[in-house]
Amino acid sequence: MISKMKPVDVNGGGGSRLAIVFNGSPLFSGAAGSGESEIRRWILENDWLEAIVALPDQLFYNTGISTYFWILTNRKNPDHKGKVVLLDARDQWQKMRKSLGDKRKELSKDHIATVVKLYGEALAVADDAEHPLHAKVKVFANEDFGYQRITVERPLKLRFEVTEETLAALEASKVIQKLPQARIMFDAFESMGVTSWATKQEAWIALKDALVEAGSSWPTGAPFNKALRDAIGVRDPEGEVQRVKGQPEPDSELRDYENVPLGEDAEEYLKREVHPHVPDAWIDHSKTKIGYEIPFTRHFYAYKPPRPLTEIDAELKALEAEIQSLLSEVTK
Repeated sequence: MISKMKPVDVNGGGGSRLAIVFNGSPLFSGAAGSGESEIRRWILENDWLEAIVALPDQLFYNTGISTYFWILTNRKNPDHKGKVVLLDARDQWQKMRKSLGDKRKELSKDHIATVVKLYGEALAVADDAEHPLHAKVKVFANEDFGYQRITVERPLKLRFEVTEETLAALEASKVIQKLPQARIMFDAFESMGVTSWATKQEAWIALKDALVEAGSSWPTGAPFNKALRDAIGVRDPEGEVQRVKGQPEPDSELRDYENVPLGEDAEEYLKREVHPHVPDAWIDHSKTKIGYEIPFTRHFYAYKPPRPLTEIDAELKALEAEIQSLLSEVTK
């Protein structure tokens, strides 16, 4: 539909406006970098989204889902440039005299007139805190819906052990199985009994001595070293930090993701939100992705405190009394 919009000419003429009825999923489905998120990003960064209007549920035949009007245009008014209007019209409905499947609600002419008027005055209503429908309209900048999905890494920390479990993992390693001295290695390590080392260097020296003493040579190469470390290395929060070319190696099991608002510095966010809990964490900026989502219901959520317990208790007692009264009539 966007591809069919007429271009705006040099004099500001032409252009198009279109409206699409969606369910809620296009507002947020898809993580940063996904097709859905990239479509939202494309629309918002081109400043084509004029507004989204939330409609009541049970409005369409054979479905009770909530629906939303997306209104897009390439000829925004100057005061709408770079802005998106969110309008909550979910309470603008009346009950139908006769349902059509799951369609039980409809908008009267008065409801339609109210929504249209509110839409036309959206910017003014959003700025007027005294307006009776002020809470139904919110205006955001396009970039307010963008975020950075950052990858938070933590260092891999290991201690090194020779136990039944680590020897079984070593014996199951295909890299180790292919070594000509594999059998001698298993026997040599097994003869050491249960042994533990705090650092990789200490472990390698002890294991190498045991293998040489058994009459075999120590294998070389990165695949062997990695296979050996993966087998006898045990994750330990107090263990040795593993390094690659002098830099801490990230632990894939501790990897986490955070969504940072688009205009916020990711490093500042890390210091404020993450470092108080895990001070050794860092951001892998090469994996950062930009995403866009429109959390409509979150922006219009209004907290309702629960009823007092005394009120709930009184209601339950009244219901119990009513039930007892009905039962007594049945047993007469």
